[in-house]
Amino acid sequence: MSTITAASAAEPKPLYTSLFVQVLAALILGIILGVAVPDFAISLKILSDAFLKLISMIVAPIVFCVVVHGIAGAGDLKKVGRVGVKALLYFEVMTTVALVVGLLLAYLFGPGHGMNIDPSTLDAKALNTYADNAHKLQGGGIGSFLLNVIPSTSFDALSRNDVLQVLFFAVLFGVGLALVGGEKGKLVTSIIDAASTVLFRVMGLIVRVAPLGVLGAVAYTVGKYGIGSLKQLVSLVALFYVSVGIFVLGVLGGVMALAGINILKFLVYLREELTIVLATASSDAVLPQIMKKLERMGVKDSVVGLVIPTGYSFNLDAFSIYLTLAVVFIAQATNTPLSFGDLLLVLGVSLITSKGAHGVPGSAIVILAATLNAVPSIPAIGLVLVLSVDWFIGMARAVGNLTGNCVATVVMAAWEGDLDRAKAAKVLDGSELVDVTAG
Repeated sequence: MSTITAASAAEPKPLYTSLFVQVLAALILGIILGVAVPDFAISLKILSDAFLKLISMIVAPIVFCVVVHGIAGAGDLKKVGRVGVKALLYFEVMTTVALVVGLLLAYLFGPGHGMNIDPSTLDAKALNTYADNAHKLQGGGIGSFLLNVIPSTSFDALSRNDVLQVLFFAVLFGVGLALVGGEKGKLVTSIIDAASTVLFRVMGLIVRVAPLGVLGAVAYTVGKYGIGSLKQLVSLVALFYVSVGIFVLGVLGGVMALAGINILKFLVYLREELTIVLATASSDAVLPQIMKKLERMGVKDSVVGLVIPTGYSFNLDAFSIYLTLAVVFIAQATNTPLSFGDLLLVLGVSLITSKGAHGVPGSAIVILAATLNAVPSIPAIGLVLVLSVDWFIGMARAVGNLTGNCVATVVMAAWEGDLDRAKAAKVLDGSELVDVTAG
C-alpha cells in the first residue's frame, strides 16, 4: 500500500501523467470525434464497454472482502450494529429529502409542459429490454423485494454481480467470523485482508485505462445522439443537473458543515474519481479508490467498509431525485393530471423501488417503470420519452449517488467519533498529498 507523502518532499510529476488531466483530455477528444466523425465515434463504444466490463468483473469480490473485513476487524458487533442502524436511518432521511427535491423542482419549472405528447403515438418496442426486469422488481411488492435480497447461493450472487445479495452474504459472513474469533477467526480475517489488497491492486491497474473508457463513452454518446436531437428534452436534462447541484451543495453541504467539513474542499479532493464517474456514468469504476481516499483523510476503515457498500444499494440520492422528477415530467408531457394522493403514492413507492437499483441492467428505466406501474394514472409508455437522454442524465445521477455515499460515510464516522478531524483538515487543505492508484 502507498503512504501519504508530504507535499514539500514530493517531486512534481509531469502534467500529462495525472489521471485527472488524462480523463479531461479524453472527454474533450470524445466530444470532438463525436461531432466531426460520428460514425467512427460510435464504433468507439467498445472502449467504454470493455472498461465497464473490467470494472464489473471485480466489484462484487471487492465489496465482499471490504465488508467482511470491516465487520470482523471492528471486533465490537454492537458497534457494527449501531453504525448499520444509524446508516440506514440516515439513508432513509436523505432519500426522502431527495425525492421531495425532485418533486418540488419538477412542479416549479414544469419541464414537460407544452410537449403535448399523445401516449398512443409512442413506440412501446423501445421498452421491451426493460419490461421483464421491471416486472420482477414490481411483482410481489415488498415481500418479493426482501426475498430477492437473499441469494440462491453465495456464488450465484457473486457471479451475477448482484451487490445487494453479495452485501447480505458478506454481512452474515463477517458477523460469523467475528463470533468465531480466536486463531481461526484471525486466520480467515488475514486471508480476506490479503485478498482485498490484491483486488485493490488489480483495480488500480484497471483504473489506469479509465481515459480510454471515457473516450469511448463520450465519443459514442455525442456521435449517436448529437446535440440537435436532444433539444426537445434539454430542459429535463438541465433541470436534473441543477437539482443534483442544489442537493449536493445545499442539502449535503449543510450536513457536511455539521460534521465540520467544507463540501467544496471535499469535492475538490474527490475530483479525479468524480470526473471518471461523470464520463462513464458508473460509480463502480471508482469504488476502491473512493474507499481508500476516505480512509486516508481520516475515516476509520471499519466505517468505510460498512457504509460505502451498503450505500451503493440503499443510498441513491440523485437516483431518487430522478425518479420523482421523471414521473412528473412524463405526466406533464402527456397532459396527465396528478392528484395529491398520486404524489404521495409516487413518494411511497419510490422509497421502496429505489432500493437495490444498483447493478440492475438499465436500472433507471427499470425502477422508473416499476414505479410508474404502481401509479396507474400515469401512462408507463411515457418512459420512451426519457430513453434518449438517459445516458446524459445518468452521468449526473452517478456523480450525485457517489457524492451522497461519500458524505454519508464521513457523517457516520463523525457521529461515531471515528473521524480524525485534524487529519481530514490537512488532507482537504492540500497540505498532504494522496496517491491512491499506487495501492
